[in-house]
Amino acid sequence: MRSESKITARYAETDQMGIIHHSVYPVWYEVARTDFIKKAGMTYTEMEKQGLMLPLIELGCRYIYPAKYEDELTIECYIEEFKASKIKFAYEVYSKDRVLLNRGFTTHAWTNLDLKPLNMKKHFPEIYDLVLNSMEETDE
Repeated sequence: MRSESKITARYAETDQMGIIHHSVYPVWYEVARTDFIKKAGMTYTEMEKQGLMLPLIELGCRYIYPAKYEDELTIECYIEEFKASKIKFAYEVYSKDRVLLNRGFTTHAWTNLDLKPLNMKKHFPEIYDLVLNSMEETDE
């Protein structure tokens, strides 16, 4: 499954050159990842209530073309890698006319509320299956 999130670039997100500051993209990734998880059938809040956390362990970001104030953007999110101990999300940020502006990823560990790593397949098989099924779904 690929999830799409729409964002309009805000003035507060720009730098002195009038382009979106590099630090904003990971925030947009979080918006897209949250939407993806919700569309897969669960929310972050529900996962946390069940005792499951997804702390960030790695972040990568490649800037291709600049986004500017008031640009209408689409952030696509999909799972690039899924293991019982971690998950890697990929992101692509597109302009309104479908020009690829940015590509990135975040890797997250599956942990309990004390941030101790755990095996999803063993401790949360229902959520493991939910994520696995979302990977097999076709584009929306």
